[in-house]
Amino acid sequence: MSKNILIAFDDSENAQRAVAVVAQTFSRKSKVTLFSVAVDTEALCKMNSPELTPYFKSQQSAFCTMEDKKRELVESALATAKETLIKSGFGEDAIQIKHKTMNEGVARDIIRESQDGYDIVVIGRHGTSGIKEFFFGSTSQKVLNGVKEASVFIVS
Repeated sequence: MSKNILIAFDDSENAQRAVAVVAQTFSRKSKVTLFSVAVDTEALCKMNSPELTPYFKSQQSAFCTMEDKKRELVESALATAKETLIKSGFGEDAIQIKHKTMNEGVARDIIRESQDGYDIVVIGRHGTSGIKEFFFGSTSQKVLNGVKEASVFIVS
């Protein structure tokens, strides 16, 4: 049975494992959306205010270079994920890549996207520390608790 699948995606190994599980498990007739949420740092890179501390001004270029590199890594990981799905038999036209600049928070943006007609949300479980997860919760845990209109499949 074909499904409309949303894969919450970043450049992590867990996200690639989630793609591999979809490639091995779900019908090749399914539609797959690789969904990436990025933090909006463009405004910080363009800031040129005299109120900025000299330290931030001196580090601003390095920060923006790192953000550009992070964007490149995500783009490369998305291309690899799409290729994995195609090699496993999914049609290229059945795979969509969606980028979104973070609006409400990564988990909340994934939850909001899940309301757009998906049957299942697949997300990798990130290896956060037990203490951090206890106090703040992980993205996968927030998605699991927040998605109401689709099933959630967490890949370890």
